[in-house]
Amino acid sequence: MFAKLESLERKFLDLEQELADPTVFNDQDRYRKLTKAHSDLKPVVDIFRQYRELKQNLADNQELLNDADPDIREMAHEEIKSIEEKLPELEHDLKVLLLPTDPLDEKNIILEIRAGTGGEEAALFGGDLFRMYCRYAEKMGWKVEIMSQSNGGYKEVIALISGDKVYSRLKFESGTHRVQRVPATESQGRIHTSAATVAIMPEAEEVDLDLKPEDLRFDVYRSSGPGGQSVNTTDSAVRVTHIPTGLVVCCQDEKSQHKNKAKGLKILCSRLLQMKQDEQNAALADQRRAQVGTGDRSERIRTYNFPQGRVTDHRINLTLYSLGKVLEGEIQELVDALVTHAQTEALKAQASS
Repeated sequence: MFAKLESLERKFLDLEQELADPTVFNDQDRYRKLTKAHSDLKPVVDIFRQYRELKQNLADNQELLNDADPDIREMAHEEIKSIEEKLPELEHDLKVLLLPTDPLDEKNIILEIRAGTGGEEAALFGGDLFRMYCRYAEKMGWKVEIMSQSNGGYKEVIALISGDKVYSRLKFESGTHRVQRVPATESQGRIHTSAATVAIMPEAEEVDLDLKPEDLRFDVYRSSGPGGQSVNTTDSAVRVTHIPTGLVVCCQDEKSQHKNKAKGLKILCSRLLQMKQDEQNAALADQRRAQVGTGDRSERIRTYNFPQGRVTDHRINLTLYSLGKVLEGEIQELVDALVTHAQTEALKAQASS
């Protein structure tokens, strides 16, 4: 581990030298790449330097244990105790930072929310989830763009969320989310259980896929549902079909056929990238199906219980009694706990191998 850390520190110093070269700044593409590489390495190099300094302090104080002055020996003993308490935490942080990174972590995401079991109440809950993610995105400084939405509600909503490392923060949100509450239409005050599915897919870029024009079919048709004068009068809605896989995406939110085509293609590309990633990693071959399930109440990753004001993530046995805040987008505690759990599992796998 330490040989790797020393190698990373040398690379970090080389990057600092390159960034100090005035000619590099004139090449903005190269400058951005070097700056990104430098900022990515800085956290691990900073902690490694702290760790190395503590190890040196430990060695120095261990020598002082043989000093003739009893006060110095006592001071050294206390210092050693303090250092030995700090070292394990720094060592753990270094191991986490050296874990292989997910190449998709930097990407924007396509968020898909669909109503599952529970009819209209499930659609309303889908709307609650969408607002929760929108508010979290606002807190993070991200941008949300609706790509597609079912007519008049949240039976299905697809959105692009773009910003800094969106996928790394939200990739563990995929799955069935269950709600327990008394619907507004329930006259007897009975608690109903409904569900909505969430899928998080990395946004696909042109470099990720090699799409052939002959593999795509575009059909245009008249949009339906509420939307103004252009509805049912112009062929603005677009259906995009990827012929080899049979994947189909429909977009009718925009009045412009060109915009609907662009949005449909973006969603299709992200779904294809998801399939590509599943195929490349046999362990994740059924990732999308496992993430989303059928939308049944029993296939849940998280429960939102309104009578008790709690949110429970069943994968990590974490319960928070702050449902109101969570639905207002304050989900950072959940996000951090899921990331920590994934890191812990990765460290266990690394140790066993």
